[in-house]
Amino acid sequence: MNVTVAKRLQQTEEYYFSRKLREIENMNKAGADVINLGIGSPDLPPHASVVAALNEYAAKPNTHAYQGYKGIPALRNAIAQWYQRFYNVSLDADTEVLPLIGSKEGIMHICMTFLEEGDQALIPDPGYPTYSSAVNLSGATPVTYNLSEENHWLPDLQALAAQDLSKVKLMWVNYPHMPTGAQADAKFFEELIAFGKANNILICHDNPYSFILNETPTSLLSVPGAKDVVLELNSLSKSGNMAGWRVGMLAGRADLINEVLRFKSNMDSGMFQPVQMAAVAALELGKEWYDELNTIYSARRTKVFELLDLLGATYDKNQVGMFVWAKIPAGKKDGYEVSDDVLYKANVFITPGGIFGKNGAGYIRVSLCKDEKVFSEAIARIQSALQS
Repeated sequence: MNVTVAKRLQQTEEYYFSRKLREIENMNKAGADVINLGIGSPDLPPHASVVAALNEYAAKPNTHAYQGYKGIPALRNAIAQWYQRFYNVSLDADTEVLPLIGSKEGIMHICMTFLEEGDQALIPDPGYPTYSSAVNLSGATPVTYNLSEENHWLPDLQALAAQDLSKVKLMWVNYPHMPTGAQADAKFFEELIAFGKANNILICHDNPYSFILNETPTSLLSVPGAKDVVLELNSLSKSGNMAGWRVGMLAGRADLINEVLRFKSNMDSGMFQPVQMAAVAALELGKEWYDELNTIYSARRTKVFELLDLLGATYDKNQVGMFVWAKIPAGKKDGYEVSDDVLYKANVFITPGGIFGKNGAGYIRVSLCKDEKVFSEAIARIQSALQS
């Protein structure tokens, strides 16, 4: 029997980290004991109240049935209150909020809801590879827009407006930006909303990093008039240390949310209710939770700066988020060369920037999701490799 792969998969490669993790696994089987500083999977636990809520509701006899597609009212209300408290954004919990099984799910839902063959979507370079993959899977065509260090990793909206945008239906943006850690100010956000309105483009803002090492968490929906053209994804993976729990959210105009729900309702049956109640507990945490988290990440970032100094890489100390983005030292071909050197000589894995697009080729990225002792061990290994 010869079953051909669907056309939608022919342009979609296996995720880079999936391939690399298999290689690292094989190295570990051979005794390498690789320190993985590549992936942004929080190593810290959620707040104790979150775990307690999960346990409490999982022990009840009536919380194990299929759940509604829109999420339980308690979770939608908690999301709306969280947006009001930290972002100063008013959302109708019944119509403008949609809980998700992780925000990565939401990226696919948005693309499958609004895009089809013949459409185009603007994708950042460098940027999260899933944007391009989801656009391709929808049948539409990803069109990259350039980000550069010289322009503070912000798109040149004037240059974009001068292009033929007649087929562009949506634009993916992400600030604080992954992988570079760049922030966008209020002026840029206002210009972005105006750009979307002028060109009839849905602006899809992916916002999971706003609380990490960032004193001013911001939502694109806080800009006046944003709901006319913006859908915003958010997540508890990073801010709540709940990556494996798969709790995300989509916020925006009611009719747009309802269209995404129409697709989503054909894909899943909603989150486990005890997970939703645990998410409520996470969303009710105060600023002190984020302050404690950021004290830990700040100390780790100092160790990462030390590691990057050893490699001769350069970086912006003002970047935020869960990673440190750094320019490779002179004389190196690209981030892949630096990454492989460190992996094969020191048994330490750091991410090559090229996986995020051609504009990331000259960079590397280091995750903050390891204990300080692990970073110290990585530094010692790299020092030893450089001296040999």
